[in-house]
Formats: sequence, C-alpha cells, structure tokens
Amino acid sequence: MHTPISVNDKKEFVRWFLNHFQLKKRESVWILNYLINHETLLSHVHFVDEVKFCPRGLAISAQGVQDPPFRFYKDRIMTTDAEKSFHDIRLNQDEAIYLQMNFKKAQQCSRYALVLEENPFLPKDYYVDDNDRRMVHRLLDLSILEHQKKRYESEIDRALENGEKERFYELTSEWKHIVKKLEDY
Repeated sequence: MHTPISVNDKKEFVRWFLNHFQLKKRESVWILNYLINHETLLSHVHFVDEVKFCPRGLAISAQGVQDPPFRFYKDRIMTTDAEKSFHDIRLNQDEAIYLQMNFKKAQQCSRYALVLEENPFLPKDYYVDDNDRRMVHRLLDLSILEHQKKRYESEIDRALENGEKERFYELTSEWKHIVKKLEDY
C-alpha cells in the first residue's frame, strides 16, 4: 500500500525548489507560490514523471535543463499558456493535479524523491524500448535452451542407467543440437 505524501512535505519541497532553482518561466513561480499557500489545493497535488499522460498535469522546468519551460495538460490537450492553467487550477481546486518538476539531477534529488509518486496513468510498457524487448526475448530463448539441455542431460543419464542404447543415441543427438544452438547465441 502506498503512503500518501503529506501537505507539509509537499510545501517544504516546493519552497526548497523555489529557493534553489531559477525557473524558465516567471509565471511558474506564481503558480508554485499559489499552491503552497492553499493547503487544500496542495493536498490534491501529486508529483510524478511524464505528466503528459495525466488527465490534468503541469510540467515546470528550471534553468539548465532541455525540457520546455512550461506545459499544462488537460484531457490530452497541451498549452504553454500559464494564465490558462492558473485559471484552471483556481477553478478546479478539488481535482487532482499532477506536477512534474524538471531540474538538473532531479532523479538523484532525495528531496524530490520524498514527494515523488508513481504515475498511475503511465502506460505499462512506457519505459521499454525495442532493444529491451529483444534482450528479453533473447534471455527467454537462452533460458529455455538451458532448461532443455539440463532435461536432456537427465534423460541421457537415465537411459545410460537403464541400458537403453538407442534412446541414449537419440537423446545425445538432441542434446548436441541444443548445445550447438547455445554456442551460436
């Protein structure tokens, strides 16, 4: 079960963030200050990655990163207009809002990790690329071959113990075939 992040922890993080980073868009500072001054609203804020998948998300960037300065997503529509997003935030204070903070070394920041939550709207295979899929298939293929090799070794031992010469030769032939496949991988 996931423990909810306290409003105080969120407030402390935002204050720390504002004191340590210069934002690319000054309106972002206004929005963050508005959030920390309205605890009810802040209780509906969730810090996540990839807000573009969220029903209502805000991406704010500090200087020094490649990310766009400001983006607001609502129902898969994106705007860079901070005033529109501020208006939406003010009018819909009881709705969840997902906030992505882009800053240098964000993934290594313990303060950010304290408030960061798993994005419930992120597609399950979002972080898996074609190379990962190929590696997984290769690993599965190798595991299957290793399992087959061990199974044939056990059956070969049994055939030897039982004196089943023909069966021994059949199994040994299959075993060599599998060993060859493993070597070719």
